[in-house]
Formats: sequence, structure tokens, C-alpha cells
Amino acid sequence: MISVSGPKGNLSKRFDDSISVSIKDSEIVVIPANDSRHAQAMQGTARSILANMVQGVTDGFSKELEIKGVGFKAFLKGSCLDLDLGYSHQIEYQIPEGIQITVTDNTKIKVEGTDKQLVGEVAATIKRYYPVEPYKGKGVRIIGEFVRRKEGKKTA
Repeated sequence: MISVSGPKGNLSKRFDDSISVSIKDSEIVVIPANDSRHAQAMQGTARSILANMVQGVTDGFSKELEIKGVGFKAFLKGSCLDLDLGYSHQIEYQIPEGIQITVTDNTKIKVEGTDKQLVGEVAATIKRYYPVEPYKGKGVRIIGEFVRRKEGKKTA
């Protein structure tokens, strides 16, 4: 079990026995426990996860989403994000612990947190409610993500 604490919060994660983690001269060293292919793969994975944990508790991670469409909007109601995405009902998304969501201009959503995996998962879940459609571009998009646009029907 590895625990990392910093100004933004605390994170802890359990790794399997195929790697060994130690701290030498204020550096985290990840070494495979044996020469198996699994242990070597887990070394790179654990090193990346630990680097993200350290970055998360010091700087944090964020993803920005944008809602496009007539009448599409989002607003916060306590610990719940309400989305109006053109359906007959509002979508209520319960914000998980450790995530802060801010809504600006009713169409821009910023997801912030210390855990990179959780921030990405929350952003992907919100996007999944109405992914961007390729013809008009309506829907929820993650800013910086490429959306392929298609040409519409041609009339004679």
C-alpha cells in the first residue's frame, strides 16, 4: 500500500507483489520483483500511476467539457450536476467524492480532482449522456478532443 500526501489531498493505492517500491534520496524507485513479463509490465504501470499520484496531490488534474446545442445546459444543485440535453427529463449526475465540478455560462463544465483516473472517468461519464453527433456537432465534448464532422445529405 502506497500513500501520497500533498497540499491538494491524500491518495493511496495498493500494488501487487510483482513489484517493490522504495524511496531513495527523495525519489520513488520501482523495481520488478522477478524477471517475469508480468512484473516488468507492472513496473511501468506502477511507475506511471505513482507519478500521476504525486502530480495529483501537488497540482491536481482537470478536464473541461463544453455543451453545444440549442437549449442544452448544465447547472449545479448541491452535490448533483443537472444536465438538460434535449431529453424529456433532466439528467442528474451524483458527483463522486474527491471531485469538484464548476459550471460557467451554463455550457462549460470543469472537472477537477487529485485522482487522474477518477477525473477522466467522470468527464467520460458526463460525455456519454449525449456524445457529439457528427452532422450538426451537438452534444457534450471534451475540450481538445477531435470530433469528426460529416457532410450532410445532398439535394438534387
